[in-house]
Amino acid sequence: MSEKISLPIAANQSGPGQQSAPRTRAQGGDVMSEIEAEVKGRKVFLYMKGTPDFPQCGFSARVVQILQHLGAEFGSSDILVDPEKRDAVKVYGKWPTIPQLYIDGELVGGCDITTEMFQSGELQTLLGASK
Repeated sequence: MSEKISLPIAANQSGPGQQSAPRTRAQGGDVMSEIEAEVKGRKVFLYMKGTPDFPQCGFSARVVQILQHLGAEFGSSDILVDPEKRDAVKVYGKWPTIPQLYIDGELVGGCDITTEMFQSGELQTLLGASK
């Protein structure tokens, strides 16, 4: 007969006056908390139409192309499959269009701004890229 081993359960590690990490909707949070967790959980995060492998609009494709050219590792979310998130992302970033690129938890902008920053070298500096 095998002995049962109890496994530790990750408890909320927050002490008095500390906030717990944002929770996703799957963890019982709301969509804004989920967005916050995504943008703060990765150095680079992109809200886009489609996926990096199969973008569903030219603007999203252009931002993916730039990030891949720079060798940036990034997370992404396809807002076409989640209407609630599509609307919430625009409110969260106070930006009316998609794609939306976040670096270090801050909104950089959409396709035009990302392209301009890439062409001027600002994006490479922000990402710490050598290209």
